[in-house]
Amino acid sequence: MKRILSSFAAFLFSFTLVNAQVAIKPSVGLNFTDFSKDPNTGKYKSKAGYQLGGSVAFGKKIYIEPGIFWVKKTTEYITEDTNSEDVKFDISGFRIPVSVGFNLIGNEKSLVGLRAFGGASAFILTDAKAKDLRKDDFKNAAFGVFAGAGLDITIVFVEAKYEWSLTNVQKDISQIDVGKSRSVFINAGIRIPL
Repeated sequence: MKRILSSFAAFLFSFTLVNAQVAIKPSVGLNFTDFSKDPNTGKYKSKAGYQLGGSVAFGKKIYIEPGIFWVKKTTEYITEDTNSEDVKFDISGFRIPVSVGFNLIGNEKSLVGLRAFGGASAFILTDAKAKDLRKDDFKNAAFGVFAGAGLDITIVFVEAKYEWSLTNVQKDISQIDVGKSRSVFINAGIRIPL
């Protein structure tokens, strides 16, 4: 059964690639990340981070869009304990999303278009800094799912997406337990049809 499903998925993907319109989409943006674990003596507050990268969209009405982005996420742990210091988390790495989308309004030739999409992503950690924590205290890879919407105006686009992490951020939770990450990504860029 797995073999049949894999073959069918490969057929659909190759059919989409052969009959698809292709567009390269370089973009930059902001992100806001916090953590799911509620601490006893404080709270996590998301700070602005950034991302830079791009994706390639294959398809017309329904499309598949893999991408790769360099991402820096920043979150602050604000303690209510006057004897403790706040902790700033700076996490950076490569985010590799793959989304499936649907053009709700318009098409590749329209002046304005509106899209909805969702998918899964992997985050490959390259650096992490926080008080009393090192890069080795964090997992090298984290996986998540996301949903979002995009607005296209000629070749310019703006997208917003919300991502839920499926895996914990840390390996060892004996120090500061942060749980899973939750992020909002806002990107703007241009769409270059091929």
